[in-house]
Order: sequence, then structure tokens, then C-alpha cells
Amino acid sequence: MHHETVSWHSPHLGREMTMQVIGHAGARVLVFPTSMGTHSEWPDRRMHQVLEDHLENGWLQLYCLDQPHHENWGNEACSPGHRAWTHVQYYRYVQEEALPFSAWRNPNPFVIATGASLGASHAVTFGLKYPESVHRILGMSGLYDITRMTGGYQDGNVYQVNPMQFMPNEHDPARLDAFRRQDIILVIGRDDPMYQNNHDFSAILWQKGIGNALRVWDGSAHDWPYWERMARLYLQGHD
Repeated sequence: MHHETVSWHSPHLGREMTMQVIGHAGARVLVFPTSMGTHSEWPDRRMHQVLEDHLENGWLQLYCLDQPHHENWGNEACSPGHRAWTHVQYYRYVQEEALPFSAWRNPNPFVIATGASLGASHAVTFGLKYPESVHRILGMSGLYDITRMTGGYQDGNVYQVNPMQFMPNEHDPARLDAFRRQDIILVIGRDDPMYQNNHDFSAILWQKGIGNALRVWDGSAHDWPYWERMARLYLQGHD
């Protein structure tokens, strides 16, 4: 199985950013790590072994992303305004640096954004900020109202990275068409504290005419054994 680590100095973030590329062909999967996780999280969790047949058969290729985790939502030493600004730059890094790199390495036009927990928040936010770039979004156990992590603080940058706020205000016909072409899958445990947020966010999308699959699992389902099963089940479809 092809597996390599690449890095470069990101002009958007002003720091070295690393990613791991696993697989040789197939749909390009942007993998966002959980809170304080890094590019090595999915390989360390052996998710490439969980998805081994998908990777070996050239159905999927993983691009395991790093993140500015020292300024992440879980680091309360940074102000919420600074964290939001950092994440605006982070999504630009993914859109204007990481995604073009993946296209240079792999001409497959189909792009998937995925992640678990905070990684799901990133994947869904990124996919909805750039609907022309992402064809499938798989959010596993995510939170889609970032103001819960800012203590209620709001500004223009928080708005840009908070899909619960910006999606109700999407009215451009071209962007709405792009959203409606996406395959959006939200997976959440019925007992997960984020369940109601997922339910409400799915409803917001439907109110805009944006189809999405809300998949509710028994229990909390907020842990790696569940995310392994979700990834195998939904990365290529949503049976």
C-alpha cells in the first residue's frame, strides 16, 4: 500500500504543514483529525487497515491533514476570535494548497471530506464553504454550531466557520445548486450530546432544499470503534 508523508511551509498559516498520503488511486479523501489530533491520527489509529480493501483496490486515496492544533477550538488559552481567524486561514490552506496538491498527485475528480468529532466539524464546514470542490461530506459525531465552543462570542470570522449561522443565509442560486449536488451524510449517536445539533442542522439544510442523510446510531457511538464502522459504511455510499 502506498504511504508517504509530505510537508511544506504554508503561506496561509505561516508554518510547516504536514500530511500523509495513503493509497494510490480513487476518490480523493480529505481527512480532518479530531481535536488536537494531527496528520498521523488516522494512520496511528490504523484506519488505513480498516479501509484496506478500499485503498488496495484504488477506490479511495486518503490525504490525512494536519491542523493548527495549538490554536484549535479546544485550546482556551487562545481567544475565540483568534481561533476563528486561524480557522478561516486553515480552510484557505486546505482549499488553495492541500486540495491542489491532491489534484496534482491524483487526477480523480471526486473529492470527499470527512472526519470524526471536531474533524467532522471541519469536514462539514469546509465542504459547505467550498461546495464546488467537495462532492461528498461525511461528518461522524460532529458539532455544527461553533458558538458552543466560543462561549457565545461571535464576530465575522466565527460566522465564516459556523455552518449553523452561514447556511441559513445562503441564497445564491449557483451555490444552492452546488450544495444540492453534494452527497451530505451526518452520522450521530442518539445519546451523543451533539444529537440535537445534528438533527437541527439537517433540518436547516432540508429547508434550503439541500438533501442530506442523517444517520442515527444507537447509543453514544462517539468513539473509534464506531467511527471505523461508519467510515467503512459511508465513505463510498450511505446504505
